[in-house]
Order: sequence, then C-alpha cells, then structure tokens
Amino acid sequence: MKLTKKSHSCVRLEKDGRTLVLDPGGFSEQDAAIGADAILVTHEHPDHFDEGRLRAAMEADPAVEIWTLASVAEQISAAFPGRVHTVGHGDTFTAAGFDIQVHGELHAVIHPDIPRITNVGYLVDGGKVFHPGDALTVPDHPVETLMLPVQAPWSKISEVIDYVREVKPQRAYDIHDALLTDLARPVYDRQIGALGGSEHLRLTPGDSAEV
Repeated sequence: MKLTKKSHSCVRLEKDGRTLVLDPGGFSEQDAAIGADAILVTHEHPDHFDEGRLRAAMEADPAVEIWTLASVAEQISAAFPGRVHTVGHGDTFTAAGFDIQVHGELHAVIHPDIPRITNVGYLVDGGKVFHPGDALTVPDHPVETLMLPVQAPWSKISEVIDYVREVKPQRAYDIHDALLTDLARPVYDRQIGALGGSEHLRLTPGDSAEV
C-alpha cells in the first residue's frame, strides 16, 4: 500500500490501482480529494471537512463515494443521493477495495466549556493504517502504521507520547501538523522518537512511503 501525506490531516492511500483519501479539509491542498475513488471524513471541523473539496471530487467523477459520520453526511448527502454513507463506531465496510473498521465516537476535549462533537477513526485493511481523526482512540486491534495527530489545540506532547505507547504501532507518521512550525518540529521529533517506543516518522506533504 502506498501512503502519500498531504497537508495537515489529509492522507492518500493507493492499492491495486485505486485511491482512498482521508480528511481532505480546509488546511489541505485544493485538489486533495481529486482522483479519489472513495473518501473518508472523520468529523465536521473545517480542517478535516471542506465541502468545496468534496464537491469537486464528487463532480469530477460520478463513481466517487464518501463514508462519514452523520454530522458531515447531512451537509452534503442531498447533493449526491446514494453516494454519501453514514457510519459510526463498530461499523465495517469496503471502500475502493479497502476494508475499513470504524473506531471511536467523540472528539478530544478542547476545553470543558466546549461541547464535544462526534469523531470517528478509520482502521484500514485490518490494521495496516489507522487514522484517528481528532481523538486519541485506541482500536482493539494491532496497528502497523498510526497516523499520529502530533499537534493540536486539544493536545500536549505528553499525551501524544502516551498515545503512541498505548497503541504500540510499528511506526507512527505525523499528521495534524499544519500549525506546527519548522522551529518546533525537531523538538517533537526528538521527544516522540525517544519516548514513544515506536518508529516515529514524518513526511513532507506530497511525499510517499510504502506501508
């Protein structure tokens, strides 16, 4: 499976000539979803869900379908009847030839005064890749490649390190990093790499790796 990092939390997975795109949000490239056979969205926040990017992909290819939670589906499903599927924790489905399991229910706590919204993570092909969205969800299944939300208003580095320790992936690639400056990246790399207990990796947007 080929993994390509796009900006922020967007990831493209390619296998057997088909492409799955996760979280092509407003911090990602304008064409982040173009060329996808299927799209997964973890939650409604604009850095993960951008209606314009989804519409562009859906209109470019009438075969493209989206799987997401209800709060996102209700915003776009009317425009694309039968092509937007609502999922929740515990669901399993196949999208673009990838086997998907849904894990998690709530977004991480930003502040106690801010109501929590729903958020789901996607486990791809039996644990080859796990994208948790904006939560530190631990799936009840071994994970080979963890897409690691490395920096966010709702997290601190000790929580990120402990999350890697709890999931115990073979490797962790940074996502949710658009607000992380180049000055800060070596600090995160050093601390997570030294303390997480798993191989910690980072891809520049547009770069790819085999997983």
